[in-house]
Amino acid sequence: MNLRMVLTKNYKSFLFFLLLLIVIISLFSLVTGYLSISLSDIWSTITGEGTKRNQLLLIEFRLPRLLVAILAGASLGVAGTLFQGVTQNELADPGIIGINSGAGLAVVLFLTVRSSQVSSSTLINAISLPVAAFIGGLMAAVCIYMIAWKKGITPIRMLLVGIGINAGFGALLTMLQLRMNERDFNQVAIWLSGSIWNAHWPAVFSLLPWTLLLIPISMYKARTLNILQLGDQMAVGLGVSLELERAKLVTIGVALAGVSVSVAGGISFLGLGAPHIARKLIGNKHERLLPVAACIGALILLISDILARNLLAPAEVPVGIIVSILGAPYFLYLLVNSEN
Repeated sequence: MNLRMVLTKNYKSFLFFLLLLIVIISLFSLVTGYLSISLSDIWSTITGEGTKRNQLLLIEFRLPRLLVAILAGASLGVAGTLFQGVTQNELADPGIIGINSGAGLAVVLFLTVRSSQVSSSTLINAISLPVAAFIGGLMAAVCIYMIAWKKGITPIRMLLVGIGINAGFGALLTMLQLRMNERDFNQVAIWLSGSIWNAHWPAVFSLLPWTLLLIPISMYKARTLNILQLGDQMAVGLGVSLELERAKLVTIGVALAGVSVSVAGGISFLGLGAPHIARKLIGNKHERLLPVAACIGALILLISDILARNLLAPAEVPVGIIVSILGAPYFLYLLVNSEN
């Protein structure tokens, strides 16, 4: 009996293990960093007996950053699963096919028009930036559909179109950056590389409603994703409205990826790796694949954030760079070993 069969048979226990692992790594994330803090200090802070230093460090900095990592990681893991399921393309990832770039372009354009600093710490940005990111990501998805889908979608065609759109939006982003002052230019560059160093409570509250709404809806659509795997003719025969269901699933995926970009910046390869790892562990049934991909996405971003904070402390590496270092070789491995 191989590992997948064991984990599939004991799915609930495996999911509980992943959730427990998230809790353990979260505690480790809270105590590690340039300024150290112990578990007893955390307990003292929770009970209201901690020092002002520990309260500031935990409540205002590390805890919101931790929650953003969990929410954004889970959202990107689910978004990647949706895109791979809809396109039947194992290489589909919001960061690779241009969804993240479209969302990032919309956010930067919105901030440029408002002449605002790139920050998720203000209430107005916390409300408006996810909406702007969603619109930008949806614009990228429409471009991919118009160019690739209408002429007959294939995995490699969609990938190439997405890479082209990603490059185009990247060029527009660079043009916008060149019009900024030095401070905003540097902030945008760090943010676009994937950074949650500036995550505060407004960022958590901007992510939370989208995540709590869209991830359960994604899991409700698991049966539709399973049917899409059978092929277009079989899906139509089973009563699925292909274009409508694909549009719904893509919209959900774009929203999850976009709101993550609005807070955590452009984090590529997470939406690629989390579904693949989950699929190898638990199989292709989406009612199990989606929750596991969400947990693995959260774990990857949590671990990457710990590395980003501690590798060059007191300086920080953008977490998106850590994820890319881990994810790019895996993408090349999948590309080389793909049957098509």
